[in-house]
Amino acid sequence: QAQLDETGGGSVLAGGSLRLSCAASIRTFSSGAMGWFRQAPGKEREFVAAIAWYAGTTYYADAVKGRFAISRDNAKNTVYLQMNSLKPEDTAVYTCVGRSSTNYISTTYGNPNRYDYWGQGTQVTVSS
Repeated sequence: QAQLDETGGGSVLAGGSLRLSCAASIRTFSSGAMGWFRQAPGKEREFVAAIAWYAGTTYYADAVKGRFAISRDNAKNTVYLQMNSLKPEDTAVYTCVGRSSTNYISTTYGNPNRYDYWGQGTQVTVSS
């Protein structure tokens, strides 16, 4: 059973940057994908970004395109989310996710039910 450990959350002023990291305990996702969801207080959980591990194909929510970048380090079993030009509306708990397969990922990357593994979440707070 893979575990996902997130680091890198914190507080930042609007316009600032943060980088989140998520380390997988085992090499479960080499044929699958990893990504991030977020949930703000009083709001539903939403997809942020995902990356297909083998091909490196990336997927982004419209709200973060051009500001966030997801990447992975194969040797470290780690996925990163570089967040730039942060806005107060980016404030949320960010949770790392993983799935063992990329089947139909081009149409299901934003569906939380397609991810088998979830981290504990890390808080990101952006103040104006």
